[in-house]
Amino acid sequence: MAERLANLEVRIGSVRQLSTVVTAMRGIAVARSREARERLDGIRAYAASIAAAIGEALSLLPEPPPSATDGGRHAIVAFCAEQGFAGTFNERVLDAVGALTEAEGERPHSLFLIGDRGLMVADERGLGIDWSTRMISHVVEAAELAERIVQALDDRLESEDITEVTIVHTGLSQGARTDMVVKRLIPFDYSRFQTARPADPPLITLPPQRLVDGLAQEYVFAELCEAAIISFAAENEARTRAMIAAKNNVGKTLDELTALSRQLRQEEITNEVIELAGRRGDEA
Repeated sequence: MAERLANLEVRIGSVRQLSTVVTAMRGIAVARSREARERLDGIRAYAASIAAAIGEALSLLPEPPPSATDGGRHAIVAFCAEQGFAGTFNERVLDAVGALTEAEGERPHSLFLIGDRGLMVADERGLGIDWSTRMISHVVEAAELAERIVQALDDRLESEDITEVTIVHTGLSQGARTDMVVKRLIPFDYSRFQTARPADPPLITLPPQRLVDGLAQEYVFAELCEAAIISFAAENEARTRAMIAAKNNVGKTLDELTALSRQLRQEEITNEVIELAGRRGDEA
């Protein structure tokens, strides 16, 4: 009885330590998600400034550049998680990738995967990965990640027959619902920008087409930064939900173990009382 109670006390201590770890992980996830959401306004303001510049630059061209694609290889950039304890976060992203490739039939595609945990799930599913890199661990790393993706895409756009690039990532939670985001980056859709002819035309030192191309590349960079930050926020929101569920389960386990410990203590006390009473009876 005493040995069983001692083992139970050790287990209760371990569960309490686990509860502390779960609480800390939840706090970190909440803080990171909040920080990521706060950074979105700055990224979107940056993208809006570029969009306004694209609108003005388009007015310098005789006609807008074409936005259609004629087939070719499709590059899909999937944003997954770098760390674990995020529920089915990675599975949902790869499910969306699978739905996208299935809808395109036999069209060849290249999968660019972001996040070590997503890479593990992709390996389990037998998916071919053309390029991968780690996901950000802090929002300040978003620009660096976007640069790595741009460089990888540029290398393959020059050497392969890639004609379309699409990003896939988890969106921000809207109440109890979280949607997947599937957005095409290339060919660049110029039709979404309103052409503006300012009263005072801007002074430019580049040919109009080269200027438009450069602004489009900068806008794609901003979109990649936004996708990285949104995905990072969504990952930590998923981790927060997972930690809340884990906290509840740990709490239930701790309650059960505590109740069992009290029961064993009571039984131990009862046995001692019976033993003492028996000894006194023998002495009498």
